[in-house]
Amino acid sequence: MAVDDAVIRALAVGPDSSRDERTIEITTLGRRTGIPRRNEIWLHRVDGRWYLTGMPVPRSWYANLRANPRFMVHLKHGVTADLPATAVPVDEQTRRRVITAVLDLQNRPDVAARVSQRQTFDVWFAGSPLVEIVFDDEQLRAASSAPPE
Repeated sequence: MAVDDAVIRALAVGPDSSRDERTIEITTLGRRTGIPRRNEIWLHRVDGRWYLTGMPVPRSWYANLRANPRFMVHLKHGVTADLPATAVPVDEQTRRRVITAVLDLQNRPDVAARVSQRQTFDVWFAGSPLVEIVFDDEQLRAASSAPPE
């Protein structure tokens, strides 16, 4: 699939992106069944790279990605695109940086009003699922090293 400018723009999420702009869907393979499972999730971009994370509770999407890291990212804001990718584990330093950015986002007034229970950094750092998204497309991989617009 050729990546066009609309896909690049849809992936250029940042701290000021709206909830809709950062909402994507992913399809993972069930770790026990092998059946495709589709979930809605927020896309995060930190230091030019893309990540998936969530509240610090067990997540089936994360367990599925640990068992089979190949998955599909489905863009749905401003462009419809299905992008094959691989979930890559992150090191502790990256985890610290990404979790900090995610919590900074959650503390913004527009987001905090919808979060029923605030989590501390220590709780998030210890228990949140987190993977980096590495897209199959070479143009997107090159874009991951470019700073967000």
